[in-house]
Order: sequence, then C-alpha cells, then structure tokens
Amino acid sequence: MEQKKVVLEIGGQSLSFVPTEVDYNDYMNELMPDNKVAPAHNFVFNTAVEVSKPALRDITANNPAAVVQIAGVLMQEFAPALDIKVKK
Repeated sequence: MEQKKVVLEIGGQSLSFVPTEVDYNDYMNELMPDNKVAPAHNFVFNTAVEVSKPALRDITANNPAAVVQIAGVLMQEFAPALDIKVKK
C-alpha cells in the first residue's frame, strides 16, 4: 500500500503527516475509555514529517486539545468512513 501524505492547514501553517497502517493499528489498539490523549499524541507525532514537528510542538504546547483534534482529522483522511447499511 502506497503511503499517503496528508497536509493539514493548522493556524495558518501547513503541516504534513504520513500515517501508515501500522500507525493506525497502534493508535486503535492503544485507545481505552480512560486513555485517549496519549495515544492521540503518539499517533500525531509518529506520523508528522520531521520538518512539521517544531510547528506541531508549538501548536500542541498552546492548546491541550490540539492532538486529539488533529488525530481525528488524520483518522478521517487516512481511514474514511464506509457507507454501510444493514439489509433486511
């Protein structure tokens, strides 16, 4: 599977991420009802390209909810929802 680069515009800055299936699986496996921020942080920083990490650190330092929001957008882009219906 070809790696897809995801570019997000955050606070007027373009940040690039390259999520992989391994990153996705690790994120999903780490999520627990009482543990969402740490897995989101790991997913976002593990998938960020090196040149985007300094800006990403600034953004997340000034907004404690940023990693969860960014992870949500990355997940939507990497693994879009399927249109599934139950047939009766």
